[in-house]
Amino acid sequence: MSVIYVLLAISITVAVGFFIAFILAVKSGQFDDNYTPSVRMLFEDELVKDKSKKKY
Repeated sequence: MSVIYVLLAISITVAVGFFIAFILAVKSGQFDDNYTPSVRMLFEDELVKDKSKKKY
């Protein structure tokens, strides 16, 4: 039974560590993307592939 308590404590510690790392990454601006939204509409046509031109 004591093993469950140890594993629970370790998993909570790891989860809190990852949460703190995520919060620090968000606050430092790592996930800010100012370029892609402005040019996204220019690249939409490249994602659509014409299936009629495929040769087997």
